[in-house]
Amino acid sequence: MSEPETASTRRGRRSTSEDEILLDRELVDLPPELRWREWMLRVEAVIFAAAEPVGRETLSRVVGKDCSVDLLIGDLQEELRDRPYEIVSVAGGWQHRSRSAYASAIRASQASTRSAGPALSDFEAMVLMAIAYFQPITRGDLSKIFGKEVSRDTIASLRNANFLASGPRSPTPGAPYTYVTTKHFLSAFGMETLRDLPDIEALEDAGLLNRQAMAAEAIESASDDDNS
Repeated sequence: MSEPETASTRRGRRSTSEDEILLDRELVDLPPELRWREWMLRVEAVIFAAAEPVGRETLSRVVGKDCSVDLLIGDLQEELRDRPYEIVSVAGGWQHRSRSAYASAIRASQASTRSAGPALSDFEAMVLMAIAYFQPITRGDLSKIFGKEVSRDTIASLRNANFLASGPRSPTPGAPYTYVTTKHFLSAFGMETLRDLPDIEALEDAGLLNRQAMAAEAIESASDDDNS
């Protein structure tokens, strides 16, 4: 049974509807150059104001129906070429990001940033890495990888940070839950899709990653956390 509609709910819905009606998306009274410029500014304003990456469907609500969002984004990216921030494609949408060249200056300033996420322990970071590569994966399978139980608290911490979500039930006895990464995970690590993850075998071949060493380091980190 649905909850009764409140006055505030009706006002909120009416306000949204009125905004959509009042916004002139097509801008037919403007010459083409000014129309395109206004669409660019609207798209940039939406991306700038959003807390998460903004998808094409959302941006299409503020521009003309025949307007190419991709071309608008391309022009914005070109316009921001000499700025210390840019618009990047991430997690299926677009987001304002500071350029990596200015990361040290931002850290030195100790300013609170919008992208600042929860700090992960070494072991939590290792577990998150394993889930990213081997998802969907159960907590039991994670424990086998690390040779030590991956606790519910560790999973809860990653879920609370919005890095994990529940995946399909495993076909193994007991049908335990599996875990998968979220769009927020992609956004936080600057990836558009999971295909942007470095190839794990290539990392091993290049000597940049050793799954056995990763497990050993994670066990040591977990032991240090338990003793602290």
